[in-house]
Amino acid sequence: MRNILMKYMTKYSALNEEQQQAIVEEIQIEEFKKGTTLLRQGDVPTKCYFVLKGCIRQYAIDEAGKEVTSNFYTEEQAVSNMNHHKQDKSSSYTFSCLEDCTLVVGDLVTEKDMYHKYTQLEAMTRRMIEHSFGEMQDELAAFIASTPEERYKSLLQKRPYLVDRVPQHQLASYLGITPESLSRIKKRIKC
Repeated sequence: MRNILMKYMTKYSALNEEQQQAIVEEIQIEEFKKGTTLLRQGDVPTKCYFVLKGCIRQYAIDEAGKEVTSNFYTEEQAVSNMNHHKQDKSSSYTFSCLEDCTLVVGDLVTEKDMYHKYTQLEAMTRRMIEHSFGEMQDELAAFIASTPEERYKSLLQKRPYLVDRVPQHQLASYLGITPESLSRIKKRIKC
């Protein structure tokens, strides 16, 4: 798993192999069972995560008590809760493991110490976040401008593995449709 992390770090940094190895040795890697809740809606986040293996669901409970899925994080994706703009800093989302997961676990309290110790790590993290943010902006713009069927086709093109890894009712919620609508769309596409 540490090799996967080093390969990913190489994409975003000019750190040499020795520096990467030193960082990887300090990083905490943990395994979480399917069903584990990493953060509950309303709690203040103290950790961030990077998925080495597994799938994490991000969702919120709306005012009617309905779960609304807003994202899935899989291999080589960072899971962070950017609530610095909120006054109370509590999470608007719950993050839950849909599969057994192996995750890099970052401690938000000691993050600055790591950046101070490894000065290039902050620049690398910024590049990773910028890349992820750019992808999210593109996905949101496409989502708003597309029909439910186009959203599903886009999912099949960009993230086809989710169809087999995620329960259909959660996938439907992520696409902004009902499970019944998703079934109809799948039937139309198969024809």
